[in-house]
Amino acid sequence: MNTAAKLGTYALGLAVVFGGALGVGRVVGPSSTSPTAATTEDHTSTTGSGHGDGHATQPVKSDTPGGLQVSQNGYTLNLISPIPTGVPTDFQFTVIGPDGKPVTDYQVEHDKKLHFIVASRDLTSFQHVHPEMAPDGTWSVKLTLPKAGSYRAFADFSPTGGEKLTLGADLQAAGDYQPEPLPHVSRVSAVDDYTVNLAGDLVPGRSSKLTLTVNKNGEPVDDLQPYLGAYGHLVALRAGDLAYLHVHPEESDKAGPEITFYAEAPSRGDYRLFLDFQHEDKVRTASFTATATLSDGHAPSATHDHAH
Repeated sequence: MNTAAKLGTYALGLAVVFGGALGVGRVVGPSSTSPTAATTEDHTSTTGSGHGDGHATQPVKSDTPGGLQVSQNGYTLNLISPIPTGVPTDFQFTVIGPDGKPVTDYQVEHDKKLHFIVASRDLTSFQHVHPEMAPDGTWSVKLTLPKAGSYRAFADFSPTGGEKLTLGADLQAAGDYQPEPLPHVSRVSAVDDYTVNLAGDLVPGRSSKLTLTVNKNGEPVDDLQPYLGAYGHLVALRAGDLAYLHVHPEESDKAGPEITFYAEAPSRGDYRLFLDFQHEDKVRTASFTATATLSDGHAPSATHDHAH
């Protein structure tokens, strides 16, 4: 399949549910209309971890967003490897299914069967990595926790025949923990020779438009490269509990400099936004802190935020 056809396939149906998967800036297609009101989906949780006699536990209705639970719908994120601080480690994990066995059959989404994200609890460190699965269902990835402290690991996947899930579990990096304050609210993020500007405000309770514009050395970048089938991926985490935002991408046939998303903030408060984009064969991450306020609130000041 040629590149244009492949990108056209990815342009259909890419979206992030609150507590679900990654926000993706689409590659092709006409511009979509902005979503209307924000909604929170019904999620289910399970009693028990999915281990034991091999029988699936009964799901219980829950409004808890995805990413906040280690178990949901009978699936459990099982972290295997301990990980030292500051040392590259072959980290392993499995996803245990309702039958008590590691899941080995996944749907491919954005070029991958599973996406793995690790963020520090203070939201100053963010990694989006792509593990490889062995035939027995064990996932492995080279991972480094850059500093001591608490981290949250997210596994984003769709088991074959099942619903999309985002499960989360904590990682601890031993050492002298020096938590950093949440970076200041910002409109501009600098990474290498690039600056990314954020336009738009998060408003609790409804969908709001966020446009990110990529520049290099002061010049607009209009030749972004596809990364996992799209020109940009946006991950948004709520400060405090690290819940995912509800993000919709806007379709576009332009390779930059603008990438647009529609985000649904479920509550007032601070959020951390991470945009992955690829240019000149390298993936970079621009990061921002945004505050969800009422529509008559003041816009954040335009301070620089240097990406980690």
